[in-house]
Amino acid sequence: MTVVSFKGLSKVSPLKSALLASKKTAGRNNLGRITVRHRGGGVKRAYRMVDFKQTDKIGVPAKVETLEYDPNRSAFIMKVLYRDGDRRYLLAPVNIQIGSEIVTALEAALEEGNRMALKNIPVGYSVYNVELQPGKGGQIVKSAGAEAQVLAHESGYTHLKLPSSEVRKVLWDGYASLGKVSNPEHNLVVIGKAGRKRLMGVRPTVRGSAMNPVDHPYGGGEGRQPRGTKRPKSKWGKVTGGKKTRNKKKWSNKLIVKKKVKKRRKK
Repeated sequence: MTVVSFKGLSKVSPLKSALLASKKTAGRNNLGRITVRHRGGGVKRAYRMVDFKQTDKIGVPAKVETLEYDPNRSAFIMKVLYRDGDRRYLLAPVNIQIGSEIVTALEAALEEGNRMALKNIPVGYSVYNVELQPGKGGQIVKSAGAEAQVLAHESGYTHLKLPSSEVRKVLWDGYASLGKVSNPEHNLVVIGKAGRKRLMGVRPTVRGSAMNPVDHPYGGGEGRQPRGTKRPKSKWGKVTGGKKTRNKKKWSNKLIVKKKVKKRRKK
């Protein structure tokens, strides 16, 4: 079992004005029926409201007060104090320090944590918390260790190389933060034991081959049986594993310059 190093994080209580009580639904819909299996339990946690827009604070400098752990996301967050006295939570980049000053502007200094319009970010720089629609707030590149690279600016669009290796056009009037999302070691964590997974709100998963024929397409048979079907499928017979789910007529297909490279599994 391994854990992330929390060295450098502030040992403080969360900002009360940014806390929101979150009610657990355990994978159920509005009728109380389970729509996502294997969810339930877990440690109780309050939701931290993180500002992904920052557009109402354009030109107002902010000082980083604390770096904190957020139980609701893989990245760390930072509490900032704006010069007008407002305090908010923002996504923290990798090399940000307590006491650093950041700003959101149409054009700002090329320093980590600063947020600016994509068209003013030079080619080669790394960005995160990127807006797909100007003014809507960051929608992509927000998980731990994620970064997108600015490749080009052309005809109202910025070409970004996303963490998936896909190259995509994004409107250059949208805002993005400079740097790389904090906690890059998140993908190296080994859960280590079942109990830790239960604390995360994940319940046990039963293999289809261990079920009866009535419960799963892989069920039944004397002794251990192979899958018995040509393609992997879900409990409801839907094909999984390799089947493309993206809509071929999706409007944003025209914005994809280069498709992501498919990762091959190690044998």
